[in-house]
This record gives sequence, structure tokens and C-alpha cells, in this order.
Amino acid sequence: MALKVAIQMDPIDAIDIDGDSSFRIAEEAQARGHELFFYTPDQLSYREGRVVAKGWPLTVRREKGNHFTLGELAEIDLADWDVVWLRQDPPFDMGYITTTHILDRIHPDTLVVNDPTWVRNWPEKLKVLDYPDLTPPTAIARDLEALKSFKEAHGDVILKPLYGNGGAGVFKLTKEDRNLNSLHELFTGINREPLIMQKFLPDVAKGDKRVILIDGEPVGGINRVPAKGETRSNMHVGGRPEKTGLTDRDLEICARIGKDLKDHGQVFVGIDIIGGWLTEINVTSPTGIQELERFDGVNITQKIWEVIEAKRS
Repeated sequence: MALKVAIQMDPIDAIDIDGDSSFRIAEEAQARGHELFFYTPDQLSYREGRVVAKGWPLTVRREKGNHFTLGELAEIDLADWDVVWLRQDPPFDMGYITTTHILDRIHPDTLVVNDPTWVRNWPEKLKVLDYPDLTPPTAIARDLEALKSFKEAHGDVILKPLYGNGGAGVFKLTKEDRNLNSLHELFTGINREPLIMQKFLPDVAKGDKRVILIDGEPVGGINRVPAKGETRSNMHVGGRPEKTGLTDRDLEICARIGKDLKDHGQVFVGIDIIGGWLTEINVTSPTGIQELERFDGVNITQKIWEVIEAKRS
């Protein structure tokens, strides 16, 4: 069954076709005979009861420097389409949140992946709070004294923006570090959002495991090892992906959260595990598909589309 598939994502010309999960999703959709349409989030709008997007018919190919072709610019009514992929990267700001409110107007008659209501309600660094026994000690606060108290209690900590992504703005503070005041001043001067602070997990030196779940079921994982001299393991900042398996602890975590994700329409999710502790549940625009497919020799994206096609049949 051929589907009409619209992909809401960041500009396609700048993506890395060897690592970008959105490209791989589009590539597999095209191979399965689905029609593709690409638009950027700023071209989504609500007008007099209709949810419309201005963009282009899309063809993709695995050729560096020549990885896509766009058709004629057109405006489509998303209610006429079968699937919309919500795939732009965070930051999870009010612009991002507004797109989820607009897409709520067509879902589930048009299947939005992942379900926009729960993408909005489950920011990656907040959803983990539902599982305090699986996560390291965590504080979310804007108040400097609250953050100081947490740091004093737990020694070495990680401080980062609550709604950031890709490792941007992540700092390790040791017990002796005296930079918290300055960092707090920096962050609070940029926005009005709280910060998140977690107890530092030394096992991050061995890697930060990205486990991919499809419709609530784990399908594999990759280990992301920090570059020399780095605390952050994100591939955006030089983390090295490595082949890895899933431990009993990884499977225990997935079993605890999987039904919750499936029941709330989170088809493609990437969770982060460090030293057996769950640190993030990524539902906005998770990555890691291509690395996992190369390491394990399996077509993970096929499994994603099988779930979507079953929901549309």
C-alpha cells in the first residue's frame, strides 16, 4: 500500500546522508513506494480550519552532494496525507511546541509520528522523571541556591540546558569547581528556563549507550564514546559510535518504559543509558538508525515502516 508521506524537518541540503536518521527514513519510504513531500517547520500553518504546509515533492538518493531532488513548490493540505513525520531538531522552544499544537489538529486521521501531544508533554530530559529509580539523582531548577544545594550533596555533577540537544551547553562541574555562579548567570541571561543538574556518572568514559525502541520494543543500541578530553559523548560533538549489545539492565529499562511509549504513539524513540542509568528519553527527533544498521547488519528502518503501514492499513 503506497502512502503519501510528508516530512517536517530542517533544511535537507545540509544533512549528512551517512548519519542522518531523517534521510534514512525517507530513503526507506521511497524504496517501499511511498510518495514523499518535504517542508520546513516555518512553512507549516493553520488557516481557517485547515492545516497546510508549503514545500516540495521529494526524491532522495545516496549520493553525496547530490542526495535529493525537489519538485515544484506547492502547498498541500496535510489532512489529505497519510503520514506526517515530525523530524526537526530541537531546541524544544515555543516554535517547536507550536508545531505540535498545529499537528494535533490532523492527528490521528493523518498519522503524525511521533504523536505530537506526547512529544510536547514528554521533553527528553523531563520524561525520565517518571522513572526515578532508573535515573541518576536529578534536579531541575532555576534557583541558584537549589542548584548549589544539589551540587553540595552529590559532588561532581553535569549541568545543562533543559531543552537543548546535541551536547550543546553541557558542563561537568567537579566538587571543587567554582564556576556554578558564572554559568547560572550565563544561562539565566539567555532565557527564562530552568536548568537540569544530574549526578556525574564516571561510567560515561566507557560510553553513553543509545538504545533504539520501535513501537515500545528495543531493536538494538550503539555505544557513543567521548572524544579524548571530552565529557560529552554526543556524535554532534565528536563522540565515536561503537558496536554494542544490550545488557540485562538495558532490557529491564526498556521493559519498564516500552508499553508507556507504545500506548502514547511514540513509534521511534532513542533512550540514553550510562552505566546502567537512564538519562534521557528522546522522542522529538531521535538519531542513531544508520549507525545501528551498519553495526548490526539489519534494516531497522524497515521495522519502523512496517509499524506505520500497519497503523494505516
